[in-house]
Amino acid sequence: MALPKFRGGLETLIIKNKMIKNIRKTYLIIILLTSGFTFAQPQFSEYNSMSGAFSRLGFGARGMGMGNAMISVVSGNLVSYYNPAVSTFQEDNYFQTSYSFLSFDRTLNFLNFTKKLEIGNRKKRIAGISLGIINAGVNGIDGRDNQGIKTGDLSTSENQFFVSFSNRFSEKLSVGVGIKFYYFKLYEKISSTALGIDVGVIYLLNKNISLGATVTDINSKYKWDTSKLYGLEGNTTRYDFPLLFRVGATYKFNNPHLLASVEFEHSNAQTDFLRLGSEYNVFEKFFLRAGVDRISISNPDIPARPSLGFSYQKNFNSFDVGINYAFVIEPYSAFASHIIGVGIIF
Repeated sequence: MALPKFRGGLETLIIKNKMIKNIRKTYLIIILLTSGFTFAQPQFSEYNSMSGAFSRLGFGARGMGMGNAMISVVSGNLVSYYNPAVSTFQEDNYFQTSYSFLSFDRTLNFLNFTKKLEIGNRKKRIAGISLGIINAGVNGIDGRDNQGIKTGDLSTSENQFFVSFSNRFSEKLSVGVGIKFYYFKLYEKISSTALGIDVGVIYLLNKNISLGATVTDINSKYKWDTSKLYGLEGNTTRYDFPLLFRVGATYKFNNPHLLASVEFEHSNAQTDFLRLGSEYNVFEKFFLRAGVDRISISNPDIPARPSLGFSYQKNFNSFDVGINYAFVIEPYSAFASHIIGVGIIF
């Protein structure tokens, strides 16, 4: 009778050993997957979760259609969003507005005016001014109380108001400074403001090559005070914007009429992005564009954002009216973004 008991105990021991090995394998797989996710994603999460993410998406159909590689572009219609030094290169007064079609009930709108100033009589000094607004938000947020009963629809609104001044110190060098004011309405009685500074430089190497550099969002940060909503349980917190350092170069071909631009961005969130953009003048006042935004050098897990676009202008007596469009692929959305704008040159 002892032998069968021994066999049964041995079989039980073998089964337990197999179960322990399977459990160990399962834990090992979970640890490997978790650690891989943990170490692969922090750079991406930190950059995109930092304040002011809406203001880093780009500006208008032209810039976003060229992958936002606009820091050194000095021809065509310009906006100081990309570089506060570019307004001295704007040939005529330029006004533009854009509306974006986005997924997840998001909104993104743009408004801008850029003007070159010639100061003095005999020896004119060239300066420039550019001002604009970026409005973003989310609508249709489901609001519920502590019992889960719906109380209504909520929305958020985040805005950037900017103005920049630039001066042409020589035929080749232009320097500009931009001031940005942010206003974020998050919830009832909860809002925050921020003030930031941009500094930019443009240098014309020759008739075809232009170079640009900027430092963006100096001192930009949100301060939140929830005591107005939660009373003594509220607190005060601060969230900084990432500080961005950008350099870029643009080459303008004479024939064909092609513009090619490249840009590199480094942030204090330890991200390094490369941007590429191009613009082809098919015929008079009709342009095709293509670009790739956020090609990550430091973290290959961050997906790039390809884009396409076009614009067409038509003359009406003393002013031109242009239609601009950009198609931007968003990595984590089932639908692409569509940016449609109108520009007026006078």
